[in-house]
Amino acid sequence: MSPTDSFASFPAQVWEKVLSKVKKAVVFMDEPCSESLHWSAGGAARLFGAGARNVKRFSSFEAGADDEPKAVFVVSTLLKGRTADVIKDIISLSRFQYCVVFTAVPHSLHLASGSSSSSAESEGSPVFERFEEKLCEWMGDMNYTAEVAYAPVAFARLSPQLLLAPAFADLFPLLESDLQSVNEKRPEKRRFLSVADVDAAALPVELQVKMKAFASALDALLEFSSVREESFAVGPMSRLLAAELASHPQAKNRRKTAQNKASVVFIDRTLDLTGAVGHHGDNLVEKILSVLPPLPGHVTDVQVDMWELTHLRRTSEVQGVLAPGCLAQNQSATARLLWEAMLVAKQKEAVMEVRRQLVEAASKENLPIKMSLGRVTAEQLSSYVQLFRGSWGAVESHCGVLQLGLATAHTLRHPALTHWDACLAFERLLLQALGDSGLPDVLKQLLHLVKSSGSDTGVDPGSGDLSVDELLVLLVYVYSLAQETKSRSHDEDQVEKVEAELVGALTLLLTQQTTLSPLLQDITGVSSLEELTMERAHTALENVFEILRGIGHARDHLKQLHSVYSAGDGVHQATYRPFLKQVLEEIFNPKRPECPDIEHTSGGLTDLLKTGFSMFMKVNRPHPSDHPLLFLVLVGGVTPSELRLIREVVSSHKAGTQVST
Repeated sequence: MSPTDSFASFPAQVWEKVLSKVKKAVVFMDEPCSESLHWSAGGAARLFGAGARNVKRFSSFEAGADDEPKAVFVVSTLLKGRTADVIKDIISLSRFQYCVVFTAVPHSLHLASGSSSSSAESEGSPVFERFEEKLCEWMGDMNYTAEVAYAPVAFARLSPQLLLAPAFADLFPLLESDLQSVNEKRPEKRRFLSVADVDAAALPVELQVKMKAFASALDALLEFSSVREESFAVGPMSRLLAAELASHPQAKNRRKTAQNKASVVFIDRTLDLTGAVGHHGDNLVEKILSVLPPLPGHVTDVQVDMWELTHLRRTSEVQGVLAPGCLAQNQSATARLLWEAMLVAKQKEAVMEVRRQLVEAASKENLPIKMSLGRVTAEQLSSYVQLFRGSWGAVESHCGVLQLGLATAHTLRHPALTHWDACLAFERLLLQALGDSGLPDVLKQLLHLVKSSGSDTGVDPGSGDLSVDELLVLLVYVYSLAQETKSRSHDEDQVEKVEAELVGALTLLLTQQTTLSPLLQDITGVSSLEELTMERAHTALENVFEILRGIGHARDHLKQLHSVYSAGDGVHQATYRPFLKQVLEEIFNPKRPECPDIEHTSGGLTDLLKTGFSMFMKVNRPHPSDHPLLFLVLVGGVTPSELRLIREVVSSHKAGTQVST
């Protein structure tokens, strides 16, 4: 099996170990593992196919039935703290005689994090064996059976070239605003002056464990693919993660026996948040993820309303009767290929492909379809889907394509899509203003926008005014480009003054809302408007602006790739230059220039010797383009538009390298 095939099959393959144990068991699974199973291995249907009797949430409020003596727990975390408490609660409420626990965190990291007592360690008793004893204690009989095992079910396979890590969705690069908490416990003379100076040992223990667990998951992926890596990093957090991978205890043996070579390039998302929050991406999946409601408990998938396939009437009595559809397609090869095309194609191409697949599906079932050419509309797609209504055999055969068709139709007609165009227009105006004005002037334009949005404080997505969420996104867009503005000596005082006005205007707007979005709940720390006071809203927004200032300085330490902006002139408009594109162009440049911002981090004695010898003679240092396979690890996430960008850059350079993300 080639390394790329291994890369694509790894997320499903690791589930085989879990599936071998679920026969006649009730399965309890946390959300990150559920999302991995959902995208990679067929979801709950795969568990039932392997003999599971039931599948439940990993929660203290769940339990097994009296006639369910066997339980399987699948968790993405250490077997300590809250995780251990929830397992104990579930077992205490049940009558289990056989428990199997799978954790995505390896035994070595359990030892390093102090999950077992020092006496157990000195006697050589593994942490997993100690936890097996606890399971038997909680079941009430030491003669019952308990097993604890490691299964790296950390990745979700969205396409053959794209894996996500739901368990590490909150692993985000540090900003300058995080320095205060990092420096709190350090002597004044040893405090860090910049995020670029921070070392892993200075970070909170929870974050260190998360980083080590991520490095362990990557090592398992590389081990399965039989790959020896050369690691490179762009950004402070990427450098720390690359160092964790380089020093991983199991990596040394893997590198000795690996049959394939690859470059692994870690990139901090915070170096370019403009690309993450901007509305310039011409991609259908980006819009689907933006406007449709998220699937509960999932980071990436959405709910697709399936009412158009039924004869049900929309009444309060039947609300919640029909399960939603989703984007993840594992059962049908046709639907899977359609999803992969939607993920990287431009919107027009993706919509036309959706229509073509719906027409083909209807034709195979001999449904009375009316062909139409020209522009694809939401109404047209819905009419094709509705042809399947009542034909349950046809619905079952083409369920995947129908779900993607409905997701497309609902997105194209969604009233919030008008806000997408409005945000895009504002971003273009701000982009031009950045080259002509200082940051204070640009922020004043946003202040005017915030005040004008105060006239409509409801949640009607079809209204012309922008929501608080969208205004915050525009602020991230601006601050991520803040280094590009024309700075003047007196700008700093003016920026502080305008920021204070923005905090005040946004505080007023926030307290006038009729509902709080999930983002606003997260920012304010409250779940209902009754809890939101003016003072609390003001404090939360002050914290937001502290983070925004950190975003504005995220590229300060870079020597070459410090700009994502090209100023306009009398002929050309100002343009945004994606940071990821710049990194890839450096990697695939046929002249192989040495970029100081792409640091080689594999480490070891060999590298030290090379560095020393390079002072006296010419030594070829490792370069990301040295190997036929390139892994891009984007710490903080990637957008569908960036996936297409990666494909276009690789294609334009006619690189023989295969790129996976």
